[in-house]
Formats: sequence, C-alpha cells, structure tokens
Amino acid sequence: MEFFLDPSTWIGLLTLITLEVVLGIDNLVFIAILTKKLPPSQRDKARIIGLSLALLMRLNLLLLISWIVTLTTPIIQTKYFVLSGRDLLLLSGGLFLIFKATIELHERLENYPENNSSNKNYASLWAVIIQIIVLDAVFSLDAIVTAVGIVNNLPIMMTAVIISMTIMSFASKFLTNYINHHQSVILLCLSFLLMIGFNLVAGAFQIHIPKGYIYATIGFSIMIELFNQISYNNFIKNQSRRSMRQRTAEAILRLMIKENPEEKNNLPEKTDKNNLKINFSNTNLSETFKEEERYMMNGVLTLGMRSIKSMMTPRGEISWVNLEKSINEIRCQLLATPHSLFPVCKGELDEIIGVVRAKELLFEIEKKMNLIEFSSKNPPIIIPDTLDPINLLKVLRKSKGKLAIITNEFGVVQGLITPLDILEAIAGEFPDEDETPEIISENDSWLVKGGTDLHSLEQLLNTKELIKKEENHVSLAGLLISQKGQLPSPGEIISIPPFQFHIIEATEYRINLVRIKKNVISKKEKLFQK
Repeated sequence: MEFFLDPSTWIGLLTLITLEVVLGIDNLVFIAILTKKLPPSQRDKARIIGLSLALLMRLNLLLLISWIVTLTTPIIQTKYFVLSGRDLLLLSGGLFLIFKATIELHERLENYPENNSSNKNYASLWAVIIQIIVLDAVFSLDAIVTAVGIVNNLPIMMTAVIISMTIMSFASKFLTNYINHHQSVILLCLSFLLMIGFNLVAGAFQIHIPKGYIYATIGFSIMIELFNQISYNNFIKNQSRRSMRQRTAEAILRLMIKENPEEKNNLPEKTDKNNLKINFSNTNLSETFKEEERYMMNGVLTLGMRSIKSMMTPRGEISWVNLEKSINEIRCQLLATPHSLFPVCKGELDEIIGVVRAKELLFEIEKKMNLIEFSSKNPPIIIPDTLDPINLLKVLRKSKGKLAIITNEFGVVQGLITPLDILEAIAGEFPDEDETPEIISENDSWLVKGGTDLHSLEQLLNTKELIKKEENHVSLAGLLISQKGQLPSPGEIISIPPFQFHIIEATEYRINLVRIKKNVISKKEKLFQK
C-alpha cells in the first residue's frame, strides 16, 4: 500500500470521488422519479435498495473492465496505428463519454423542458426496483469508464466507488436538490467528462497525457467554481435582506427605463436566478410604455416602500377651522377655500373636535346651531405616522371619502392624508385651485418647491441618488438641509451628482423654492470616467 503515500494518489482519489458523486446524480434523479410512484412509506426503502444495487453493479463492472484493460495483444494493426483489447476499450469508453457529455451539454445549454410523462405509474415495490436495476446498468457505465480513464489502480477505483456511493446513500436528497439548483456545477463536471473522454481516446492511440496536467486543470476549475458559488451565495444573502416587494419593483422598473441613445450599446446583460440572460439593448420598451404610463407603474410598484410622511399634506399646509374665531371669519374662510373637508379645532390644530364638510358647516352656521356639538358628531380618523401605505389603503376605504389625521407618538398632528394624496403618489400631482404646481419644468432646469416629495422628484429626474435608506427625510428641503448640515441661505448651491440645487427662496425656518440643474459633463470627463 505504498501508493497511498503518494500525494498524486490522494488527489486522484478525491477527484474520482467528486466525479463519481456527480455522475451518480442522474441515477439519483431517476431513482427519485421512480420512487414517487410508490407510497411515501416505501420510498426510502426503494432508494436504499436502488443505490445498493448500483454499488454492486459498479464494482462488478469495474472488475470486468479492469481485466479487459490488461489485454495488450494487438487486435487491429494498420500502418498508422495498432489497437489491442485494452485500446479498444479505452477508445469505445472515450467516445461514449464524449457522446454522453456532448448530449447532456446540448440539452442544458438549449434549456429543454424536462418531460417525464413516459414513466409508467407502477405501484409495486419490486416493479420499481427492476426499473432501477436497468437504469443502474446504464448509468454505471460512464462512471466506471471515467474511473478507468483517470486512475490506473484498481484498489483506488474501488475505494472511490464505495465512498461515493456511501455519500450518495446518506445525502441523496441534499445532493439532488443542490445539483438541480446549481447548474454551473453540472456544466463543469460535464466539461470534465469531455476532457477525460479525449484523454481516453488519446491513450488508445498511444498518446499519453500526464495525469498531473489533468489533475491541475480539474483542481483549478474547481477552485474557480468555488469562488463562483461563494459569490452567488453572498449575492443571494444580500438580496434576501431586501423585501420581495422592493426587488420585484426594481426588476420591473429596469424594464421600463427610458433608453439613452448614447448608452444603448453599453447596457449590460442581466441574469436572473435561473441563469436566463436578458439583453435590455434589444428591447424597445421606451416605445411600449409612454412617459405617463411609466410614471404611474413606478408609483404603484414603489407605493409599498414609501412612508406616509412622503404622501401627506404637512401640518403647515393644513386648512383648518378654529371655532374660537368669530362666525363671520369662519364663514369667509369656508367660502374662500376650495376644500370640501375641514378639521374643526378648538384654539389649536392639536385640539381636533371633528372633520366636517364645508357645506354642512355653513348650513349649521346659518341655522345658528352649536358648532362644537355638531362637529363632535363626526370624530376624526387618527392614524400613526408609522403606518405603512398598504394598511393605510384599508383605513381610507373604511373612511368613506373622509380625510385621516396623522399624529406622532406624542399625539402631535403631523399632517393629513386623503385618497387624493394616494392617487397623486401614483399618478402625479393634481393641484387645487389655490395651489401652484410643486415642480415647473423649464428649458434646462426645474423650479421645485422645498416641500416636494423626494419620490416624485426622483421619478421626474430619472435618478436614484436622492433617497437613502439610512436617512428619514421625505422632502427636497429635508434632503438639502441634511446635505448642508444646517438651513442653507438663498443663493447657495448644493451639489448632489449629477445635479446642482440652487436655493432661490428660503426663510429662517424653511426652504421655499429651489432650482435644479443637471451637471454638464464634458467629453474629456466622459472619457476619463470610462
């Protein structure tokens, strides 16, 4: 047993065990398909019997083929080559491996759907086992030929076969699932079969390739595949930290991105979990979806990821009725404001009595009724500012068209929200008669109010650089104050690539108006970035 002290022996043994396990996956898959015909209580028994028979068949074939390999008497002689019984075995085995690997590679590269409808529905245990024996005879042949092609020592080959079948017996379910979910491992091992097949064909014609070259090639390929699997697992781990809604929305939004003619030829190919590649440069989706449609679909897909604060009417813009004012002042306010619903308060906004329609309140004023008693019959709907938009929709459905008051954990009113605000979050702004648009587009810039929602602004500017997960501001003013570290003054310029934000109007307390311009990148800068 001195050969076990040779490092190349152990390398060959480990390589052969790996290949034997992978080559037995097809056998496992078909055994799993056949055992599904049995009752659940008999499936494990059939699987163990099938794998045990596969082990015995492989050992017998190994002994038979190892004996044939010793036949070196020439059988076919020409002026170009001489073939003995051993050479004929190597030649036929090599051609078999090349054929099988080529067929398997073709099926996987073409991604043909699996069709198992030809399997008969057997209910008898031994009928299924007979099928397993027939399949074992077919699937054991390539494994034995591979063993002969990679190692010339019978004890090592038998050891590898026994160890591999033992591993498959204990981990049959795990191995089947793992290989089926990692197609790159199958492709890698099929390429090993091609290499071993060519090596067998070369050996039949007396062209000997050192085993060290084969081991080095296989070892290097396995190392690269290991790196690939680590990268894939880390990608899946990072993706799993994000919500399914967010990942789905981003995937659909990528399909709706308006193409830039300068970047059309530089669009990368995206790969999904099934390794299906989509070249976005070949899809003219900008013609399929109009700008308004893309905006609305974006709004629908990102609605669940937004906060109520980004959609509500903020506290400073709420029109509310103060019952401590005179009747004439209240009447003039109701007639001058186009809103149909008003929070009715006593002295301050946080002291809400109810939410009343303007025409009903005017009618009660004309009747000289008690306004406090009337307003208290319509109590406000109070919701926390932490409520997510999906649950908010349920609240608004039950409100029957009324507005909802948003408060923080201390009960302080933060704003109000109506079904119209949800619609604006999806389809864009619908200004009232007393409002001016939040965003005015000009030739090469945009004039934007400080309280403009960042989600709407991102959609308009076609960028993802404005909203950061670690920050909780929802308006343009909040973003600029965060970037500056303090309230900026009129005339200041804040740069957030690829945009510049010019402060047009600002007071000591807030930013009123901002002009946004896109940075102009010169040709030299573009070349430098590339």
